[in-house]
Amino acid sequence: MREPYPVPAADLPKRVTIYEVGPRDGLQNEKEIVPVEVKLQFLDRLVAAGLTVVEATSLVRPEWVPQLADAEELLSRLTPEPGVRYPVLVPNERGLERALRLGVTEIAIFASATETFARRNLNRSMAESMKMFAPVVERALAAGLRVRAYVSMCFGDPWEGPTPISQVVDVGTRLLDMGCHELSLGDTIGVGTPGHVTALLRAFTERGVGVDRLAVHFHDTYGQALANTLAALRAGVTVVDASAGGIGGCPYAESATGNLATEDLVWMLHGLGVETGVDLAALVETSTWLADRLGRPSPSRVVQALS
Repeated sequence: MREPYPVPAADLPKRVTIYEVGPRDGLQNEKEIVPVEVKLQFLDRLVAAGLTVVEATSLVRPEWVPQLADAEELLSRLTPEPGVRYPVLVPNERGLERALRLGVTEIAIFASATETFARRNLNRSMAESMKMFAPVVERALAAGLRVRAYVSMCFGDPWEGPTPISQVVDVGTRLLDMGCHELSLGDTIGVGTPGHVTALLRAFTERGVGVDRLAVHFHDTYGQALANTLAALRAGVTVVDASAGGIGGCPYAESATGNLATEDLVWMLHGLGVETGVDLAALVETSTWLADRLGRPSPSRVVQALS
């Protein structure tokens, strides 16, 4: 079988937007530098496969994430496809200034739901991080940019253990109150379970945050990413982060293994009758092509089965 047999489910959204993070979150943990030409081809292939939101890169300092040191060259050489969004992660005001010079129209910022990870990832406390983000969001909105906020360690932290739901909601609502258009809830080390996902989303709605402003970002460390995604969809979420081929992780958390594979997500969604606009065969071909260039097989089960 090259496609799943579709059996639509009444309790799911008719369409889901896949927020493809492979070119940024997927590649950032690669030890061998991937040539910018390969990254540009990767972006073009993802768009050709039907993905309409593709996070292109991150404007971080090169010594922080060497793999993305070519961000400015990549963005200057990228030819955007009409109707496709190419968000760029920025860590601070300096990153925003670079983004504005390069003509970026959509950015993302990256916060933490725990104190330890905030200090390890951003070299700041959670409170200091919020102070850093406020002018970034304000300036970006004034310039007409769309702003997304990621919150990491929403379900657990390798140093602090389970993350209190109220703590995640406090951080997330502060970011939304700044003016962020969308909040992506990240299970950075993959410890979440469907019940935990449901409880977290319910807590946000009880604080007055509509699920239309929430996205989910799952890692598959414990094999729970698809189950957690299904729980989020049943709660009304319609934006799901995924990485082509299941590549990625977090350079600041060793227990953070690969992201939810876009192919595995598409197979499940198409089997449930949920539209994505993605050509699964083209996407599998893209991840197989990338795996050859990375020198190892894709961790995606669907890519392994169909390639």
